[in-house]
Amino acid sequence: MGKFATVAVCTLDQWALDFSGNKTRIISSIQEAKSLGARLRSGPELEICGYSCEDHFYENDTILHCWEVLAELLVHPACQDIIIDVGMPVMHRNVTYNCRVAFLNKKILLVRPKMILCDDGNYRETRWFTAWRKVRETEDFFLPRLISVITGQLTVPFGDAVLSTVDTCIGFEICEELWHPKSTHVEMGLDGVEIIINGSGSQFELRKAYVAVDLVKSATSKSGGCYLYSNFRGCDGQRVYFNGGSCISLNGDILTRTQQFSLDEVETVAATIDLEDIRVYRNKFRSRTLTASSSPSYPRIKVDFALSSPSHLEGFQNLTLPIVWEYHTPEEEICLAPAIWMWDYLRRSVQGGFFLPLSGGVDSSSSATLVFSMCTLVFNAVEQGDTQVLSDVRRIVGDGSYKPNSPKDLCNKLFVTCYMGSENSSRETRERASDLARDIGSYHLNISIDTAVSAVLSIFCLATGRTPQFRSKGGGPRENLALQNIQARIRMVLAYLFAQLALWVRNRTGGLLVLGSANVDEALRGYMTKYDCSSADINPIGGISKMDLKRFLHYASERFNLPILTKIVAAPPTAELEPLKDGQLVQTDEQDMGLTYAELSDLGRLRKQNACGPYSMFVRLLRTWGSTETASEVARKVKHFFQYYAINRHKMTVLTPSFHAETYSPDDNRFDHRPFLYNAKWNWQFAAIDKELLSLEQKKNNRDVLNASPGKTVSGEQAVVV
Repeated sequence: MGKFATVAVCTLDQWALDFSGNKTRIISSIQEAKSLGARLRSGPELEICGYSCEDHFYENDTILHCWEVLAELLVHPACQDIIIDVGMPVMHRNVTYNCRVAFLNKKILLVRPKMILCDDGNYRETRWFTAWRKVRETEDFFLPRLISVITGQLTVPFGDAVLSTVDTCIGFEICEELWHPKSTHVEMGLDGVEIIINGSGSQFELRKAYVAVDLVKSATSKSGGCYLYSNFRGCDGQRVYFNGGSCISLNGDILTRTQQFSLDEVETVAATIDLEDIRVYRNKFRSRTLTASSSPSYPRIKVDFALSSPSHLEGFQNLTLPIVWEYHTPEEEICLAPAIWMWDYLRRSVQGGFFLPLSGGVDSSSSATLVFSMCTLVFNAVEQGDTQVLSDVRRIVGDGSYKPNSPKDLCNKLFVTCYMGSENSSRETRERASDLARDIGSYHLNISIDTAVSAVLSIFCLATGRTPQFRSKGGGPRENLALQNIQARIRMVLAYLFAQLALWVRNRTGGLLVLGSANVDEALRGYMTKYDCSSADINPIGGISKMDLKRFLHYASERFNLPILTKIVAAPPTAELEPLKDGQLVQTDEQDMGLTYAELSDLGRLRKQNACGPYSMFVRLLRTWGSTETASEVARKVKHFFQYYAINRHKMTVLTPSFHAETYSPDDNRFDHRPFLYNAKWNWQFAAIDKELLSLEQKKNNRDVLNASPGKTVSGEQAVVV
């Protein structure tokens, strides 16, 4: 006999400290859950205040306002006759915990604090929260008076407990507890908990989407049961994009999911399950039943409420069947995630669009293409009747009746591009920039910076009586670099001038956000001028490697019918800051850096992902580069990389806030904490490389001697004569 229960998860695009907007989105998700027939609704981690409040979690105001929102949820008509689980910070006995609060019909059932906190990568949860360490224990939590007057409760259970309804048992995990080697869902499952709720705040990284899915499937495959995973989606005020992908799993299968990439602020999905399927699955797993028979018990909070229908047949026809999870390619992820992140940033920053210095190279063209991808997503949402997106568009462009007729039309409203040429710029890059701007529809300008460069240099010459020269005209390295940097920095100054006044010229109010276009590899190497066009308001490609950007542009050329992108990828990367020779380029990025972009990706991953210093990196690269490079050449490149990494690390302290996408990002703000003043000689580390290199050369010489004189003993080794 079946016991059919409908449960729901949601994906919300919350915003840190936007209590009013967050409350509205939570209520919308509850209404959607009830319309789908759900009797249980779960949401993301810290959904009431938003995940990225950071040091605002220290403020009593943040906790107070969360209770105020919860008070309104408790009395809202939509929040009746359904078990609701929301996330918020709670202070208990002067300690702040990251909590789930479960309530039903104006009664709080349980406050469940997070037991395992996350401090990896961008996460710093122990800075603001404390983990609950009292396993399977609860304490009395005294409710704030504004809640007590609604619920009629003085205290409620606080701690590690589960909800026991009339027909099933519900447990809780919070984000990191699913990732941890000793996940609590195992012990809860052994104690008969059948439905496990996980409110999560999982962030996007390229090629990472499968991780959470595999963990959810594994949890229910190994232990049986139903797992409800809810996550945020979008930008809630930080450099990260929350990954969406909320889902419901049953006995190792995924039943339903939300989208990873979407402009929807609220997306709710539900699944109808047979609780008896969980019991049959577990009971057939005989070694599990033996372990379960002696498993310690969780405190159970009795709830006089049923998730299932009293009829054994009602709902049978609506049982949710398993689905196959289809993942996006990395190129699709790059096309979608930064675009949605930019849209959230734009509409919430109350600006009128974006300004981009468009050079015609891979990096700036990638940023431009991502804006066009954003415009395409926005246009499609408007065409599909998304009134919230249309309202945001009209507010941004300052026209209450505007409705875009194409992505290009919208791009022209939101996006200003500018080719800032000089006497060192080539005709080819100017044409590529103009062609791309035409094809995506941006409002494009073509200017020369030579007058401004000459004016600045004239001030220097007048003050010092000296005139610096480029290397090609007899100047030294310092002169050559200074003359390049002044061009780059003037472009930054002009970018902000045009960003402030471009809409004024077009008879519109507001200003534009300046977009950066320095990729993760150049940031790692420090191959950028401090306070040049890498200095912007936000950078959509700052966490993406050059190799991935090239693959993305190939994909986008087909996806958006932009054949000019193929030509841009094929062109040699160049800063065009040194004089041309007979109208042709003499400067390329890889030649300037002394490393290829592919090599930089390898070096970056070893430095961050594998935690390699110079010596360990050298040893590792001997294995991967050894077939094409000599040991001495590998040593030279490793030393070269670390010298320039050390010299330029100070640039990371002022790096433009960049969309986080890559696990070897050098972002100094949160992800990659390092000194910014190094001993760039790396004396001890490089000496270790030299010692290893000498040892390798001696071994090679010994082998050469052995090969030349078979049968002789060298260094204690007896050669074998065949």
